Amino acid sequence: MASEAKRPKVGGGSERLQDFLLWCDRVGLVLNNKVFVSTEGTVADYGMLAKENIEKGEVLFTIPRSALLHQETTKVSALLSKERLSLESSSGWVPLLLALLYESTSSQSHWKPYLSLWPDFKALDHPMFWSEEERDRLLKGTGIPEAVARDLSNIQAEYRDIVLPFMIRHPELWNPSTHTLELYTQLVAFVMAYSFQEPQDDDDDEDDEEEQEKKAPNPPMMVPMADMLNHVSDHNANLEFGPDSLKMVSVRDIGKGEEVFNTYGQMANWQLLHMYGFTEPYLHNSHDTADIPLSCLYKAATRDILSESERQLFNERFEVLSQMMQEGGAFVFGKHGCLTESELHSALKLLSMSQDEFSEFKDNEGWEEEDEDDDAISQAFSNEGLPDLKASWKALIHEAVRLTLGSYGDSELESDRLLMEDKVALKGLTSRQWRALQVRFGQKRILHKLLELTKS
Repeated sequence: MASEAKRPKVGGGSERLQDFLLWCDRVGLVLNNKVFVSTEGTVADYGMLAKENIEKGEVLFTIPRSALLHQETTKVSALLSKERLSLESSSGWVPLLLALLYESTSSQSHWKPYLSLWPDFKALDHPMFWSEEERDRLLKGTGIPEAVARDLSNIQAEYRDIVLPFMIRHPELWNPSTHTLELYTQLVAFVMAYSFQEPQDDDDDEDDEEEQEKKAPNPPMMVPMADMLNHVSDHNANLEFGPDSLKMVSVRDIGKGEEVFNTYGQMANWQLLHMYGFTEPYLHNSHDTADIPLSCLYKAATRDILSESERQLFNERFEVLSQMMQEGGAFVFGKHGCLTESELHSALKLLSMSQDEFSEFKDNEGWEEEDEDDDAISQAFSNEGLPDLKASWKALIHEAVRLTLGSYGDSELESDRLLMEDKVALKGLTSRQWRALQVRFGQKRILHKLLELTKS
């Protein structure tokens, strides 16, 4: 189980792979002769292995921009560009998804050898393809069922309100009976799992962080060959974007026979499962996290309030806090402490104010400028600093953690731990059960550590 696969093995992979590699030669993709792509010896259906020792900084392959698949390189690019205003959506993915709908079902598609690596996209196993009962049973408390529900609602609305009317206007290129909501949903998962986004150009507005934040992110693109590399936190290669091509470059020495791994970023297991359909073994994922929902902090802070007047005064403060945080906000903890320490520090200060202090806070429209040391706040909410917090703050965090653990239902840390250590029982788990266990166990380990650090 230490080499959990990104996607299951599928039959006929070698033949499809050979067709793809021939296509790569035709489109000018240059593969270093020290590496090769295989369906054997990798942690997933496809992966890249080193034939020889590779030094840090070597280019493993180069992809010309003309070989990238996105709305500007597809056969229907002119139409997508012409009607771009009608295709705007909150996700920003509609043009790419329409391109994929067309290219994935066209027998003459230039991209057929590439897209054929994922026949019918049936191997994708994101939680959005699990039954609602299975998600709730296996992933309760992890945040994934709620995220999937939002995804599915958004996908259905996007297809109904934008994609379907567009296809009806262009029946010569799209057919709703072929380009169904089911296929659209599969392609959303495909883009989630395999696309790349080019980093923003940070040369513009370099001194204006607020303007940078307002910029829309670059749309996703499909990057053949790069998307065949699997992910681990401790990766050994990284994709670099240039004006004419993209290059996969080794970031450390890679030994002969070693798999080449890219990284999707600092991703917790719940994010990996939600977006990519796989997990890393708990101990190997250094970026695993657990969330304490804002709602649990509210319940913890109001547990001792008895009078209605006190509750009204508290709710006024909590309303201010809710406005300061994003919708559905949460405080994120990693293996070494709080990762959203500034938000948690502000929340605890606000909720523990006296009424006079809160009135002054409102009059000033926030806190007066203070010379608060960011490093000191970070240290205070680290695993080393948490035991020394104010007693009232520790008690509030402790109770919020306890309430968060209650959201997992009947799934207890000890029963999950025993299962993790039972090799015979693990062999009897389905891949979904195993991945869900990895997510639950990792989150609960972090939360139980927090309970210990904040006990009075």
